[in-house]
Amino acid sequence: MPDRVITARPLTREAFAEFGAVIDRNGLVPRPMNGDRALRYHALATAQALGEGAEVVLSLVDSKPAPAPFRLAFVERHPLGSQAFIPLSDASFLVTVCPDRDGRPGEPLAFVTAPGQGVNYRAGTWHGVLAPIGSAQSFLVVDREGGGLNLEESVFDAPWRIDL
Repeated sequence: MPDRVITARPLTREAFAEFGAVIDRNGLVPRPMNGDRALRYHALATAQALGEGAEVVLSLVDSKPAPAPFRLAFVERHPLGSQAFIPLSDASFLVTVCPDRDGRPGEPLAFVTAPGQGVNYRAGTWHGVLAPIGSAQSFLVVDREGGGLNLEESVFDAPWRIDL
């Protein structure tokens, strides 16, 4: 069977809006804080934690680089909360998402982050796993902790090849 191919494009707020928010200070005006010793880029995304007893948690994740050639064999989603990935370096990473098609993932889209960009997937957004490009990378992760089924996975009939 021939490869199914998607081409990754630059991550922009407009292209990603259906799936969540791009976490990026580029083009934004910060506000001073701490006696003008710091600049705050306020409310870049909104965390969602749905369901009784749910709370927003912050975690650190160290991720191995995605193997090349890039392949997308499955996606996952979290119906009860958003999930943000904020890189702790200026390295780029690959972001894959799928529109929802009657409870199943539709055809994937792929994006490459600019240095310093992160993403916040909305609750219920189909997305691929962390995929640093070229080298290992660390991330601050903001997501939901609590009861209920908050992970669904879907395996594609055939993997998608992602060209950068």
